[in-house]
Amino acid sequence: MDQNKSNADRVDELNYLLENKKISELSDLLSRTNPIDIVECFEDLSAEEALVLFRLLKKEDAAEVFAQLNQTDKEKLQEVLNDDEFRDLLEDLNFDDMIDTLEEMPATMVQQILKSSDSQTRDLVNEYLQFPEDSAGSLMTTEFVEVSADMTVEETLALLEDVGKDKVTVYTCYVTDPTHKLLGYVSLRMVVTREPDTKLSELLYEDVIYVYTTDDQEDVAHTFQKYGFTALPVVDNTNRLVGIITVDDIIWIIEQEATEDFQRMAGTTPEEEDYSRMSAWSLAKNRIPWLMFLMISGAFTSTILKRYEDVIQTVIALNMFIPMLTGSGGNAGSQASTLVIRAMATHDIQPSDWVKVVLKEVTVGLICGAALAIVAFLKCYFFDKVAINVALVVSLTILAIVVIAKAIGSLLPIVAEKFGADPAIMASPLITTIVDSLGLIVYFNIAQAILPGLGI
Repeated sequence: MDQNKSNADRVDELNYLLENKKISELSDLLSRTNPIDIVECFEDLSAEEALVLFRLLKKEDAAEVFAQLNQTDKEKLQEVLNDDEFRDLLEDLNFDDMIDTLEEMPATMVQQILKSSDSQTRDLVNEYLQFPEDSAGSLMTTEFVEVSADMTVEETLALLEDVGKDKVTVYTCYVTDPTHKLLGYVSLRMVVTREPDTKLSELLYEDVIYVYTTDDQEDVAHTFQKYGFTALPVVDNTNRLVGIITVDDIIWIIEQEATEDFQRMAGTTPEEEDYSRMSAWSLAKNRIPWLMFLMISGAFTSTILKRYEDVIQTVIALNMFIPMLTGSGGNAGSQASTLVIRAMATHDIQPSDWVKVVLKEVTVGLICGAALAIVAFLKCYFFDKVAINVALVVSLTILAIVVIAKAIGSLLPIVAEKFGADPAIMASPLITTIVDSLGLIVYFNIAQAILPGLGI
Protein backbone atom coordinates (compact mmCIF):
# COMPACT_ATOMS: atom_id res chain seq x y z
CA MET A 1 0.00 0.00 0.00
CA ASP A 2 2.76 2.44 0.97
CA GLN A 3 4.68 1.52 -2.15
CA ASN A 4 1.65 2.26 -4.35
CA LYS A 5 1.18 5.60 -2.61
CA SER A 6 4.86 6.39 -3.10
CA ASN A 7 4.60 5.64 -6.82
CA ALA A 8 1.52 7.87 -7.16
CA ASP A 9 3.27 10.70 -5.31
CA ARG A 10 6.30 10.34 -7.55
CA VAL A 11 4.15 10.57 -10.68
CA ASP A 12 2.49 13.71 -9.28
CA GLU A 13 5.93 15.17 -8.57
CA LEU A 14 7.10 14.43 -12.11
CA ASN A 15 4.06 16.20 -13.52
CA TYR A 16 4.63 19.17 -11.19
CA LEU A 17 8.30 19.55 -12.19
CA LEU A 18 7.41 19.31 -15.87
CA GLU A 19 4.64 21.87 -15.58
CA ASN A 20 6.94 24.30 -13.80
CA LYS A 21 9.84 23.63 -16.19
CA LYS A 22 12.26 22.56 -13.46
CA ILE A 23 14.31 20.55 -15.95
CA SER A 24 17.31 19.72 -13.75
CA GLU A 25 15.19 18.38 -10.90
CA LEU A 26 12.96 16.55 -13.38
CA SER A 27 15.92 14.83 -15.02
CA ASP A 28 17.24 13.71 -11.64
CA LEU A 29 13.87 12.33 -10.56
CA LEU A 30 13.40 10.49 -13.87
CA SER A 31 16.70 8.70 -13.37
CA ARG A 32 15.42 7.36 -10.04
CA THR A 33 11.93 6.40 -11.23
CA ASN A 34 10.83 3.03 -12.56
CA PRO A 35 10.09 3.32 -16.32
CA ILE A 36 6.69 1.68 -15.79
CA ASP A 37 5.70 4.52 -13.44
CA ILE A 38 6.96 7.10 -15.92
CA VAL A 39 4.47 5.74 -18.48
CA GLU A 40 1.61 7.09 -16.34
CA CYS A 41 2.94 10.63 -16.80
CA PHE A 42 2.38 10.58 -20.57
CA GLU A 43 -1.38 10.04 -20.47
CA ASP A 44 -2.46 13.67 -20.08
CA LEU A 45 0.50 15.45 -21.68
CA SER A 46 0.48 17.43 -24.89
CA ALA A 47 2.79 16.28 -27.69
CA GLU A 48 5.31 19.02 -26.85
CA GLU A 49 5.34 18.18 -23.13
CA ALA A 50 5.68 14.47 -23.92
CA LEU A 51 8.68 15.25 -26.13
CA VAL A 52 10.41 17.22 -23.36
CA LEU A 53 9.87 14.41 -20.88
CA PHE A 54 10.96 11.74 -23.34
CA ARG A 55 14.21 13.48 -24.28
CA LEU A 56 15.21 13.66 -20.62
CA LEU A 57 15.06 9.87 -20.21
CA LYS A 58 18.13 7.67 -20.28
CA LYS A 59 18.47 5.76 -23.53
CA GLU A 60 17.54 2.36 -22.11
CA ASP A 61 14.65 3.84 -20.11
CA ALA A 62 13.33 5.65 -23.18
CA ALA A 63 13.04 2.37 -25.09
CA GLU A 64 11.26 0.64 -22.23
CA VAL A 65 8.88 3.54 -21.67
CA PHE A 66 7.99 3.75 -25.36
CA ALA A 67 7.33 0.00 -25.51
CA GLN A 68 4.84 0.31 -22.63
CA LEU A 69 2.94 3.32 -24.00
CA ASN A 70 -0.51 2.78 -25.48
CA GLN A 71 -0.99 3.39 -29.18
CA THR A 72 -2.36 6.92 -28.73
CA ASP A 73 0.66 8.08 -26.75
CA LYS A 74 3.04 6.35 -29.17
CA GLU A 75 1.50 8.24 -32.06
CA LYS A 76 1.77 11.45 -30.06
CA LEU A 77 5.53 10.95 -29.74
CA GLN A 78 5.99 9.81 -33.33
CA GLU A 79 4.58 13.12 -34.53
CA VAL A 80 7.13 15.24 -32.64
CA LEU A 81 10.28 13.08 -32.78
CA ASN A 82 12.48 13.76 -35.78
CA ASP A 83 13.26 10.91 -38.17
CA ASP A 84 16.71 10.19 -36.76
CA GLU A 85 15.45 10.15 -33.17
CA PHE A 86 12.62 7.82 -34.03
CA ARG A 87 14.87 5.50 -36.04
CA ASP A 88 17.34 5.30 -33.17
CA LEU A 89 14.49 4.60 -30.77
CA LEU A 90 13.26 1.68 -32.89
CA GLU A 91 16.76 0.20 -32.94
CA ASP A 92 16.89 0.34 -29.12
CA LEU A 93 13.59 -1.50 -28.73
CA ASN A 94 13.42 -5.25 -28.26
CA PHE A 95 12.71 -6.84 -31.61
CA ASP A 96 9.14 -7.86 -30.74
CA ASP A 97 8.36 -4.36 -29.45
CA MET A 98 9.77 -2.88 -32.66
CA ILE A 99 7.52 -5.15 -34.75
CA ASP A 100 4.48 -4.19 -32.65
CA THR A 101 5.26 -0.52 -33.24
CA LEU A 102 5.77 -0.92 -36.98
CA GLU A 103 2.51 -2.87 -37.31
CA GLU A 104 0.57 0.15 -36.05
CA MET A 105 2.34 2.67 -38.30
CA PRO A 106 1.25 3.79 -41.78
CA ALA A 107 2.78 1.66 -44.55
CA THR A 108 4.56 4.64 -46.14
CA MET A 109 6.35 5.48 -42.88
CA VAL A 110 7.37 1.84 -42.40
CA GLN A 111 8.83 1.76 -45.90
CA GLN A 112 10.87 4.91 -45.20
CA ILE A 113 12.27 3.43 -42.00
CA LEU A 114 13.16 0.13 -43.66
CA LYS A 115 14.97 1.89 -46.50
CA SER A 116 17.59 3.14 -44.06
CA SER A 117 17.97 -0.29 -42.38
CA ASP A 118 20.51 -2.91 -43.37
CA SER A 119 19.32 -5.70 -45.67
CA GLN A 120 19.31 -8.37 -42.93
CA THR A 121 17.12 -6.29 -40.62
CA ARG A 122 14.87 -5.29 -43.50
CA ASP A 123 14.31 -8.91 -44.58
CA LEU A 124 13.67 -10.01 -41.01
CA VAL A 125 11.16 -7.23 -40.34
CA ASN A 126 9.31 -7.90 -43.59
CA GLU A 127 9.10 -11.58 -42.67
CA TYR A 128 7.66 -10.84 -39.22
CA LEU A 129 5.17 -8.30 -40.52
CA GLN A 130 3.66 -11.02 -42.72
CA PHE A 131 2.60 -13.20 -39.78
CA PRO A 132 -1.12 -13.10 -38.91
CA GLU A 133 -1.89 -10.51 -36.24
CA ASP A 134 -3.01 -13.01 -33.57
CA SER A 135 -0.39 -15.68 -34.27
CA ALA A 136 2.65 -16.83 -32.30
CA GLY A 137 4.84 -15.45 -35.08
CA SER A 138 3.59 -11.92 -34.45
CA LEU A 139 4.48 -12.18 -30.74
CA MET A 140 7.95 -13.70 -30.89
CA THR A 141 11.34 -12.04 -30.68
CA THR A 142 14.64 -13.10 -32.24
CA GLU A 143 16.65 -12.00 -29.19
CA PHE A 144 17.36 -15.44 -27.70
CA VAL A 145 20.51 -17.45 -26.99
CA GLU A 146 21.16 -20.23 -29.53
CA VAL A 147 23.89 -22.79 -28.92
CA SER A 148 25.07 -26.09 -30.44
CA ALA A 149 25.22 -29.46 -28.69
CA ASP A 150 28.99 -29.83 -29.14
CA MET A 151 29.77 -26.62 -27.23
CA THR A 152 31.27 -26.88 -23.75
CA VAL A 153 30.08 -25.12 -20.61
CA GLU A 154 33.09 -22.81 -20.81
CA GLU A 155 32.28 -21.83 -24.40
CA THR A 156 28.64 -21.28 -23.50
CA LEU A 157 29.51 -18.96 -20.62
CA ALA A 158 31.81 -16.99 -22.89
CA LEU A 159 29.00 -16.67 -25.45
CA LEU A 160 26.56 -15.50 -22.78
CA GLU A 161 29.04 -12.89 -21.58
CA ASP A 162 29.44 -11.64 -25.14
CA VAL A 163 25.81 -11.54 -26.34
CA GLY A 164 23.76 -11.73 -23.12
CA LYS A 165 23.23 -8.00 -22.77
CA ASP A 166 21.36 -7.93 -26.12
CA LYS A 167 19.01 -10.83 -25.34
CA VAL A 168 15.61 -10.65 -23.64
CA THR A 169 16.51 -13.70 -21.55
CA VAL A 170 19.63 -15.76 -20.86
CA TYR A 171 18.08 -18.18 -18.39
CA THR A 172 17.43 -20.72 -21.13
CA CYS A 173 19.80 -21.57 -23.99
CA TYR A 174 18.21 -23.27 -27.00
CA VAL A 175 20.24 -26.06 -28.60
CA THR A 176 20.00 -26.41 -32.38
CA ASP A 177 21.74 -28.36 -35.14
CA PRO A 178 23.61 -26.67 -38.05
CA THR A 179 20.27 -26.15 -39.89
CA HIS A 180 18.80 -24.41 -36.81
CA LYS A 181 16.45 -27.31 -36.10
CA LEU A 182 15.48 -27.27 -32.42
CA LEU A 183 17.02 -30.17 -30.49
CA GLY A 184 16.27 -29.09 -26.91
CA TYR A 185 17.48 -26.65 -24.30
CA VAL A 186 19.78 -26.22 -21.32
CA SER A 187 19.10 -23.95 -18.36
CA LEU A 188 21.54 -21.36 -17.09
CA ARG A 189 21.55 -23.14 -13.73
CA MET A 190 22.77 -26.34 -15.39
CA VAL A 191 25.49 -24.43 -17.21
CA VAL A 192 26.92 -22.56 -14.20
CA THR A 193 26.94 -25.64 -11.95
CA ARG A 194 28.85 -27.99 -14.27
CA GLU A 195 32.56 -28.43 -15.00
CA PRO A 196 33.92 -26.11 -17.73
CA ASP A 197 34.71 -28.95 -20.16
CA THR A 198 31.22 -30.54 -19.93
CA LYS A 199 29.52 -30.78 -23.32
CA LEU A 200 26.02 -29.34 -23.69
CA SER A 201 24.95 -32.63 -25.26
CA GLU A 202 25.31 -34.15 -21.78
CA LEU A 203 23.06 -31.47 -20.24
CA LEU A 204 20.55 -31.28 -23.08
CA TYR A 205 16.86 -31.59 -22.16
CA GLU A 206 15.23 -32.97 -25.30
CA ASP A 207 11.56 -33.03 -24.26
CA VAL A 208 11.13 -29.41 -25.23
CA ILE A 209 7.68 -27.79 -25.50
CA TYR A 210 7.34 -25.40 -28.43
CA VAL A 211 4.73 -23.69 -30.58
CA TYR A 212 4.52 -23.01 -34.31
CA THR A 213 4.59 -19.56 -35.87
CA THR A 214 1.00 -20.03 -37.09
CA ASP A 215 -0.46 -21.09 -33.71
CA ASP A 216 -3.15 -18.80 -32.33
CA GLN A 217 -2.05 -16.52 -29.49
CA GLU A 218 -4.81 -17.88 -27.23
CA ASP A 219 -3.40 -21.41 -27.61
CA VAL A 220 0.07 -20.06 -26.84
CA ALA A 221 -1.26 -18.41 -23.68
CA HIS A 222 -2.78 -21.72 -22.60
CA THR A 223 0.59 -23.45 -23.09
CA PHE A 224 2.26 -20.85 -20.85
CA GLN A 225 -0.41 -21.32 -18.20
CA LYS A 226 -0.20 -25.11 -18.36
CA TYR A 227 3.58 -25.41 -18.04
CA GLY A 228 4.45 -22.23 -16.13
CA PHE A 229 7.17 -21.18 -18.58
CA THR A 230 8.91 -17.82 -18.62
CA ALA A 231 9.81 -18.27 -22.30
CA LEU A 232 8.63 -20.56 -25.08
CA PRO A 233 10.46 -21.40 -28.33
CA VAL A 234 8.72 -20.83 -31.66
CA VAL A 235 9.49 -23.00 -34.70
CA ASP A 236 8.46 -22.94 -38.35
CA ASN A 237 6.82 -25.84 -40.20
CA THR A 238 10.22 -27.54 -40.60
CA ASN A 239 10.92 -27.33 -36.85
CA ARG A 240 13.60 -24.67 -37.28
CA LEU A 241 13.91 -22.34 -34.30
CA VAL A 242 12.91 -18.84 -35.43
CA GLY A 243 12.13 -17.03 -32.17
CA ILE A 244 10.88 -17.14 -28.60
CA ILE A 245 7.88 -15.69 -26.78
CA THR A 246 8.43 -14.32 -23.27
CA VAL A 247 5.97 -14.37 -20.40
CA ASP A 248 5.65 -10.57 -20.24
CA ASP A 249 4.16 -10.56 -23.74
CA ILE A 250 1.79 -13.43 -22.99
CA ILE A 251 0.44 -11.79 -19.82
CA TRP A 252 -0.81 -8.95 -21.99
CA ILE A 253 -2.39 -11.47 -24.40
CA ILE A 254 -4.18 -13.26 -21.54
CA GLU A 255 -5.58 -9.93 -20.36
CA GLN A 256 -6.61 -8.99 -23.90
CA GLU A 257 -8.36 -12.31 -24.57
CA ALA A 258 -10.18 -12.16 -21.21
CA THR A 259 -11.31 -8.60 -21.95
CA GLU A 260 -12.63 -9.61 -25.38
CA ASP A 261 -14.56 -12.50 -23.86
CA PHE A 262 -16.14 -10.22 -21.26
CA GLN A 263 -17.11 -7.73 -23.97
CA ARG A 264 -18.72 -10.40 -26.11
CA MET A 265 -20.49 -11.86 -23.08
CA ALA A 266 -21.91 -8.40 -22.40
CA GLY A 267 -23.33 -8.31 -25.91
CA THR A 268 -20.95 -5.81 -27.52
CA THR A 269 -18.29 -5.83 -30.20
CA PRO A 270 -14.75 -6.20 -28.74
CA GLU A 271 -13.04 -2.82 -28.37
CA GLU A 272 -9.31 -2.44 -29.00
CA GLU A 273 -8.91 0.82 -27.07
CA ASP A 274 -9.22 1.27 -23.33
CA TYR A 275 -12.71 2.20 -22.15
CA SER A 276 -11.53 5.52 -20.69
CA ARG A 277 -10.12 6.61 -24.06
CA MET A 278 -13.17 5.76 -26.18
CA SER A 279 -15.80 8.35 -27.05
CA ALA A 280 -19.48 7.81 -26.34
CA TRP A 281 -20.09 7.48 -30.09
CA SER A 282 -17.45 4.74 -30.45
CA LEU A 283 -18.91 2.80 -27.53
CA ALA A 284 -22.44 3.16 -28.86
CA LYS A 285 -21.39 2.11 -32.36
CA ASN A 286 -20.04 -1.19 -31.03
CA ARG A 287 -23.16 -1.88 -28.99
CA ILE A 288 -25.95 -0.90 -31.40
CA PRO A 289 -25.69 -4.00 -33.68
CA TRP A 290 -26.07 -6.43 -30.78
CA LEU A 291 -28.82 -4.38 -29.14
CA MET A 292 -30.65 -4.23 -32.47
CA PHE A 293 -30.33 -7.97 -32.98
CA LEU A 294 -31.48 -8.73 -29.44
CA MET A 295 -34.41 -6.31 -29.74
CA ILE A 296 -35.61 -7.93 -32.95
CA SER A 297 -35.10 -11.38 -31.42
CA GLY A 298 -37.07 -10.27 -28.37
CA ALA A 299 -39.99 -9.40 -30.62
CA PHE A 300 -40.79 -13.11 -30.69
CA THR A 301 -41.91 -12.72 -27.08
CA SER A 302 -44.80 -10.45 -28.09
CA THR A 303 -45.72 -12.89 -30.86
CA ILE A 304 -45.92 -15.72 -28.33
CA LEU A 305 -48.00 -13.62 -25.93
CA LYS A 306 -50.41 -12.79 -28.74
CA ARG A 307 -50.73 -16.45 -29.67
CA TYR A 308 -51.73 -17.38 -26.12
CA GLU A 309 -53.92 -14.32 -25.61
CA ASP A 310 -56.97 -16.46 -24.88
CA VAL A 311 -55.19 -18.28 -22.08
CA ILE A 312 -54.06 -14.99 -20.52
CA GLN A 313 -57.56 -13.52 -20.70
CA THR A 314 -59.07 -16.65 -19.17
CA VAL A 315 -56.70 -16.67 -16.19
CA ILE A 316 -55.46 -13.11 -15.66
CA ALA A 317 -53.27 -14.23 -12.76
CA LEU A 318 -50.92 -15.98 -15.19
CA ASN A 319 -49.76 -12.63 -16.54
CA MET A 320 -48.34 -11.41 -13.21
CA PHE A 321 -45.80 -14.23 -12.99
CA ILE A 322 -44.23 -13.81 -16.45
CA PRO A 323 -41.38 -11.51 -15.26
CA MET A 324 -40.44 -13.95 -12.49
CA LEU A 325 -40.40 -16.91 -14.90
CA THR A 326 -38.41 -15.24 -17.66
CA GLY A 327 -35.99 -13.73 -15.15
CA SER A 328 -35.35 -17.11 -13.53
CA GLY A 329 -34.76 -18.75 -16.91
CA GLY A 330 -32.40 -16.02 -18.07
CA ASN A 331 -30.41 -16.15 -14.85
CA ALA A 332 -30.14 -19.95 -14.95
CA GLY A 333 -29.02 -19.92 -18.59
CA SER A 334 -26.47 -17.17 -17.96
CA GLN A 335 -24.96 -19.12 -15.07
CA ALA A 336 -24.50 -22.22 -17.24
CA SER A 337 -23.15 -20.39 -20.29
CA THR A 338 -20.68 -18.32 -18.25
CA LEU A 339 -19.21 -21.35 -16.50
CA VAL A 340 -19.03 -23.41 -19.71
CA ILE A 341 -17.40 -20.56 -21.65
CA ARG A 342 -14.80 -20.18 -18.93
CA ALA A 343 -14.18 -23.93 -18.79
CA MET A 344 -13.65 -23.96 -22.56
CA ALA A 345 -11.30 -20.98 -22.39
CA THR A 346 -9.12 -22.80 -19.86
CA HIS A 347 -9.38 -26.05 -21.88
CA ASP A 348 -11.03 -27.77 -18.94
CA ILE A 349 -13.65 -29.10 -21.35
CA GLN A 350 -13.63 -29.74 -25.10
CA PRO A 351 -16.48 -29.71 -27.67
CA SER A 352 -16.34 -33.51 -27.66
CA ASP A 353 -17.45 -33.42 -23.99
CA TRP A 354 -20.82 -31.89 -24.90
CA VAL A 355 -22.93 -34.87 -23.80
CA LYS A 356 -21.26 -35.00 -20.38
CA VAL A 357 -21.55 -31.22 -19.96
CA VAL A 358 -25.23 -31.04 -20.95
CA LEU A 359 -26.16 -34.00 -18.72
CA LYS A 360 -24.36 -32.39 -15.79
CA GLU A 361 -26.12 -29.05 -16.33
CA VAL A 362 -29.52 -30.77 -16.71
CA THR A 363 -28.89 -32.47 -13.37
CA VAL A 364 -27.93 -29.13 -11.84
CA GLY A 365 -31.06 -27.66 -13.43
CA LEU A 366 -33.28 -30.31 -11.82
CA ILE A 367 -31.81 -29.61 -8.38
CA CYS A 368 -31.94 -25.82 -8.71
CA GLY A 369 -35.31 -25.91 -10.44
CA ALA A 370 -36.86 -28.07 -7.73
CA ALA A 371 -35.67 -25.68 -5.04
CA LEU A 372 -37.02 -22.66 -6.92
CA ALA A 373 -40.28 -24.45 -7.72
CA ILE A 374 -40.99 -25.15 -4.06
CA VAL A 375 -40.36 -21.55 -3.07
CA ALA A 376 -42.39 -20.26 -6.06
CA PHE A 377 -45.37 -22.48 -5.13
CA LEU A 378 -45.35 -21.25 -1.54
CA LYS A 379 -45.05 -17.62 -2.66
CA CYS A 380 -47.87 -17.89 -5.20
CA TYR A 381 -50.26 -19.73 -2.90
CA PHE A 382 -49.66 -18.05 0.46
CA PHE A 383 -48.37 -14.59 -0.47
CA ASP A 384 -50.06 -13.87 -3.83
CA LYS A 385 -53.26 -15.73 -2.79
CA VAL A 386 -53.82 -17.41 -6.18
CA ALA A 387 -55.61 -20.74 -6.68
CA ILE A 388 -53.59 -23.84 -5.91
CA ASN A 389 -53.74 -24.98 -9.55
CA VAL A 390 -52.28 -21.65 -10.75
CA ALA A 391 -49.50 -21.95 -8.17
CA LEU A 392 -48.84 -25.47 -9.46
CA VAL A 393 -48.57 -24.20 -13.06
CA VAL A 394 -46.05 -21.55 -12.01
CA SER A 395 -43.93 -23.95 -9.95
CA LEU A 396 -43.84 -26.64 -12.68
CA THR A 397 -42.94 -23.98 -15.24
CA ILE A 398 -40.08 -22.74 -13.06
CA LEU A 399 -38.72 -26.28 -12.87
CA ALA A 400 -39.00 -26.81 -16.64
CA ILE A 401 -37.57 -23.41 -17.55
CA VAL A 402 -34.51 -23.79 -15.30
CA VAL A 403 -33.73 -27.24 -16.73
CA ILE A 404 -34.17 -26.00 -20.32
CA ALA A 405 -32.10 -22.87 -19.63
CA LYS A 406 -29.24 -24.89 -18.13
CA ALA A 407 -29.24 -27.24 -21.14
CA ILE A 408 -29.31 -24.40 -23.69
CA GLY A 409 -26.81 -22.29 -21.77
CA SER A 410 -24.31 -25.15 -21.71
CA LEU A 411 -24.88 -26.38 -25.27
CA LEU A 412 -24.82 -23.17 -27.34
CA PRO A 413 -21.22 -22.15 -26.47
CA ILE A 414 -20.05 -25.65 -27.41
CA VAL A 415 -21.93 -25.45 -30.72
CA ALA A 416 -20.34 -22.06 -31.42
CA GLU A 417 -16.87 -23.50 -30.77
CA LYS A 418 -17.63 -26.49 -32.99
CA PHE A 419 -18.45 -24.21 -35.93
CA GLY A 420 -15.41 -21.98 -35.40
CA ALA A 421 -17.19 -19.06 -33.69
CA ASP A 422 -16.20 -17.50 -30.38
CA PRO A 423 -18.17 -19.25 -27.59
CA ALA A 424 -18.38 -15.93 -25.73
CA ILE A 425 -21.00 -14.64 -28.20
CA MET A 426 -23.38 -17.26 -26.79
CA ALA A 427 -23.56 -15.46 -23.47
CA SER A 428 -26.07 -13.76 -21.22
CA PRO A 429 -28.01 -11.46 -23.61
CA LEU A 430 -28.50 -14.08 -26.34
CA ILE A 431 -29.21 -16.93 -23.94
CA THR A 432 -31.76 -14.78 -22.09
CA THR A 433 -33.56 -13.91 -25.33
CA ILE A 434 -33.82 -17.55 -26.39
CA VAL A 435 -34.87 -18.81 -22.96
CA ASP A 436 -37.51 -16.06 -22.61
CA SER A 437 -39.27 -17.21 -25.77
CA LEU A 438 -39.05 -20.91 -24.96
CA GLY A 439 -40.09 -20.25 -21.35
CA LEU A 440 -43.32 -18.54 -22.38
CA ILE A 441 -44.19 -21.40 -24.71
CA VAL A 442 -43.62 -23.91 -21.89
CA TYR A 443 -45.59 -21.74 -19.44
CA PHE A 444 -48.72 -21.48 -21.50
CA ASN A 445 -48.64 -25.09 -22.64
CA ILE A 446 -48.43 -26.26 -19.03
CA ALA A 447 -51.30 -23.90 -18.20
CA GLN A 448 -53.41 -25.33 -21.01
CA ALA A 449 -52.62 -28.86 -19.89
CA ILE A 450 -53.45 -28.34 -16.20
CA LEU A 451 -56.05 -25.60 -15.85
CA PRO A 452 -58.81 -26.97 -18.09
CA GLY A 453 -58.57 -30.35 -16.35
CA LEU A 454 -59.22 -28.62 -13.01
CA GLY A 455 -62.36 -26.92 -14.24
CA ILE A 456 -60.95 -23.42 -14.92
